[in-house]
Amino acid sequence: MTEYLQSLPDGWTIYVWLVAAAFILIAAGYFMWWAAKNEQFDEDIKYVVFDEKDKNKMSPEEFSKSQEVMKHQIQRREENLAKKDK
Repeated sequence: MTEYLQSLPDGWTIYVWLVAAAFILIAAGYFMWWAAKNEQFDEDIKYVVFDEKDKNKMSPEEFSKSQEVMKHQIQRREENLAKKDK
């Protein structure tokens, strides 16, 4: 194997790096697509950690947004569980 690698012309390693880089870019693109498809980029996810006890720590707008996000999350969970059961 060593003899074979030494017999290759100079500059062959750049092609190995290009193939590795192409693979990384394709994998990153696939995982970005998967994340977007599966609602992983939801900016409102930060509101899921709040509940009724946090009402006095939040502004009325934030609290209503929190409640709205929780309802939406529960609805999406029920939809996904229904899909899984089918």
